Amino acid sequence: MTRVLLVDDQALLRMGFRLVLESEPDLEVVGEASDGDVALDQVAALAPDVVLMDIRMPGTDGIEATRRVVAEHPSVRVLVLTTFDVDEYAFAALRAGASGFLLKNARPDELVDAIRTVASGSSVVAPRVVRRMLDLFAHHLPDRGDAPTTGDALDPRLRSLTPRELDVLHGMAQGESNAEIADRLVLSPTTVKTHVGNVLAKLGVRDRVQAVIVAFESGLVGSDRR
Repeated sequence: MTRVLLVDDQALLRMGFRLVLESEPDLEVVGEASDGDVALDQVAALAPDVVLMDIRMPGTDGIEATRRVVAEHPSVRVLVLTTFDVDEYAFAALRAGASGFLLKNARPDELVDAIRTVASGSSVVAPRVVRRMLDLFAHHLPDRGDAPTTGDALDPRLRSLTPRELDVLHGMAQGESNAEIADRLVLSPTTVKTHVGNVLAKLGVRDRVQAVIVAFESGLVGSDRR
């Protein structure tokens, strides 16, 4: 059973989400919150597996609430809600540690699938969407266009990665799927999956979305590096 906390300042939306989720045998809505402060209290009290988080709310918004949930409750996954498919607020929420984002006009089956995916430890943002978001909002990232990508001057976060793992991370940041990385590097998909897992573990991130952000922040790739 996956325990879900609903966070949105619109009561009707919360009601709609509850009706959809409670019709699924493996999903349980354990609580609701109308703003970020209440959400933080509810996460501490109810220990949900997934928080369905609105971004634009009065008081503590969804971005700050996401940052604090991820920092204070590492096992809790956050799925943020947004109005637009490429939204500056959604980008900020991903940087804050959200495991993905979902459009508010998503179909019920998409909502259910997204929650299950996030609960399983994966992200729900397609690799190319992440790349598009990072390119659009690269001005929010440190200017690391000339950052070294090899040797002792490599960003400290990347130094534990092997050359092959750096190749895999570069492909992830370019929006390549595991199959595309496997084709380019002449590896089996299983081997690439293993490398991806090693990259996530060594970077200390929870999913490939966060790994891609590290790749951009470190200068491994940038909007001018195709």
